[in-house]
Amino acid sequence: MFRVTRYVKSLLEPTLKGGETGAAPPKPPGPVVIWNLIRRCNLTCKHCYTVSADVDFKGELATEEVFTVLDDLKRFRVPALILSGGEPLMRTDIFEISQRAKELGIYTGLSTNGTLIDESNIAQIAECGYDYVGISIDGLEATHDEFRRRQGAFRESMHAVKLCKQHGIKVGLRFTLTQQNYEQLDAILALIDEHDVDKFYLSHLNYGGRGHRHRKQDAWYQMTRDAMTRLFDHCRAELERGVEREYVTGNNDADGPFLLMWARQHFPDRVEALERRLTHWGGNASGEYIANIDNLGTVHPDTFWWDHAIGNVRQRPFSEIWRDSQDALMQGFRQRPRPLKGRCAECRFLAICNGNTRVRAWKVTGDPWEEDPGCYLSNEEIGVEEDRQRRVAAPFDTIQATEL
Repeated sequence: MFRVTRYVKSLLEPTLKGGETGAAPPKPPGPVVIWNLIRRCNLTCKHCYTVSADVDFKGELATEEVFTVLDDLKRFRVPALILSGGEPLMRTDIFEISQRAKELGIYTGLSTNGTLIDESNIAQIAECGYDYVGISIDGLEATHDEFRRRQGAFRESMHAVKLCKQHGIKVGLRFTLTQQNYEQLDAILALIDEHDVDKFYLSHLNYGGRGHRHRKQDAWYQMTRDAMTRLFDHCRAELERGVEREYVTGNNDADGPFLLMWARQHFPDRVEALERRLTHWGGNASGEYIANIDNLGTVHPDTFWWDHAIGNVRQRPFSEIWRDSQDALMQGFRQRPRPLKGRCAECRFLAICNGNTRVRAWKVTGDPWEEDPGCYLSNEEIGVEEDRQRRVAAPFDTIQATEL
């Protein structure tokens, strides 16, 4: 996750902790765990990475099994836990699990589509004390409902946002950028301001689950660059007028180098300090500081690597699985530098980006160490010979918007 607000604020207020004269934030003691507790979902979203459906999936962990894993996560010093699905609110024991995690002192977030949050359960949700509730939005009403394949989903989700705000719950919107919703980004940012949403997470499309099937709808490089520029500009404008909202991005670690280039235009005297901070951040953390447990207890390097298992919590504790470095892919994730190929291997921003999101290369070429086809930076920007052809063509680079 790339924390846009933190870095833009360090440019505006360089003497703050973490700025030019402050210490960089420490690396976490263990991985952030995204736990897909359930695969069942009341929606069938186009870009779902778990390919969920409104049916029961056999073999999911029982409550006591989940509690055993939570105890292990606590001992392993996992700093944060994101409870996801499917739709996590479809688990009948979701509030028991959430309360147990909070009792253990683990930062606990809920990742939901929001359609099941209403007056009947908002008090229970508030009582759980979630550190954050993230609700997915894919555009304005018509676009969102089309993505979610359900009429009325947008209104239900935005009602959930309203209820969370009324009950003092930190709430955010999660937005996956595609060609279909790219032009609505400004309207979404305005929506965030209108509802005083606490956090905005812009996710670049990743090629996992139905996201792989729809990868040709990924935003073109120029669209991505424009969207990121608008996000940086918007965050800066809010900070300058005293509004501090949390803007973050995910699934494209080229955002770090792109912010550095943005800073060269606007804060040239503070670029060196920002570059140090971005290098300390270190880019993609899959298999190292990001982990995933699926609904059957299988552990993966992150949420998009469901076709690569490194163990199961029913057979071994998560802490043992994660410390075990015998898996070849995990060894590659933790190697510095990673065993990358093509543009990624030659990129001058490798220390910042760490090779970006490996699953896109895997889905397109079958080789997890090939160059990332989702990188939107040019050869000139990353220090590669300008006439050098990409080894891995982006699967969306010749698709017209009218074909979607």
